[in-house]
Amino acid sequence: MDLPVMPPVQPMLAKSVKGVPTQEGLLFEPKWDGFRCIVFRDGDEVELTSRNTKPLTRYFPDLVEAIKRQLPERIVLDGEVFVAVGDRLEFEVLQERIHPAKSRVDMLSEKTPAGFVAFDLLALGDESYADRPLHERRAALEEALGGLGAEGPCYLTRTTDDPAEADRWFEQFEGAGLDGVVAKPLDAPYQQNARVMLKIKHARTADVVVAGYREHKNSTPERRLLGSLLLGLYDDEGQLQHIGVSASFTEKRRAELHDELQPLVCDIQDHPWGRWNEFLTANPDRVPGTQSRWSQGKDLSFVPLRPERVVEVGYEHMEGRRFRHTAQFKRWRPDRDPESCGYAQLEEVVSYDLGEVLSGGH
Repeated sequence: MDLPVMPPVQPMLAKSVKGVPTQEGLLFEPKWDGFRCIVFRDGDEVELTSRNTKPLTRYFPDLVEAIKRQLPERIVLDGEVFVAVGDRLEFEVLQERIHPAKSRVDMLSEKTPAGFVAFDLLALGDESYADRPLHERRAALEEALGGLGAEGPCYLTRTTDDPAEADRWFEQFEGAGLDGVVAKPLDAPYQQNARVMLKIKHARTADVVVAGYREHKNSTPERRLLGSLLLGLYDDEGQLQHIGVSASFTEKRRAELHDELQPLVCDIQDHPWGRWNEFLTANPDRVPGTQSRWSQGKDLSFVPLRPERVVEVGYEHMEGRRFRHTAQFKRWRPDRDPESCGYAQLEEVVSYDLGEVLSGGH
């Protein structure tokens, strides 16, 4: 393979904002609910890589063949791999496509075939487009893929520069399983691993690291139950910070999660939070395992886990650098690297003077 843009490529990222922005100079796209994927094609050679640059090619033989049929001979694309069941995108079904056994991969490629939607162009033929502004990349992308049509499984995403239209998409497309809307600066080049895009989602979510768990009060030696997951995010200095817990599970799920996480159990001294083991009383960071004025008398000890798994959780809002309430477990994210889960993905709340609120704005 010899292309103007070669792997590894880290996709351009987005920061959450509330509401569809109305300023000029933005291009809006639907936000697809799948695996981010960079496609590299050089003749009969095709490589698919994930958001964290890991290979996806072996899991999607159906897409590899479709790319050879439908896409130009030499091209590098940024897009999303998805699986549709009926008229909806189904992320959980897509997750099942990641399997170590070739026989199952082949079976699922026929049973639940994947699609790919392209939304950015990094290279075409012998030319790199990565340094060109989005409006040029989009024009070239439309020329290259404009003939794809609606039959799939490779598609070109729709776009608009009209915020009102994007707002309608935001309301209407949720019924098809889409996540929301993405806004991209028309004059911006393709910037790897930089949060230059904006994403507008229907609820606040975050990809967080599972760093430990507490056992449920009804756990017994004969039947171990997980009570809550301890969640973390990496700060700008690369330190894993405690951000909150996720705790609402059925009893069956509590037992399953307890067993599922046992291979990750580690000694506290080998854990990123081992440095906090010296704290025995309340502290301003609300370190897990320590007391606060609200928790006196409660057992707050926890089982440390190697921080190797990522989970998507829903949350209402932040209190400082932590979730204000218990986060809602949504799904595992095997496509995310734990080290990529930082505070930058969270929606920033604009500061406002409480005095102004209390005085009615006068």
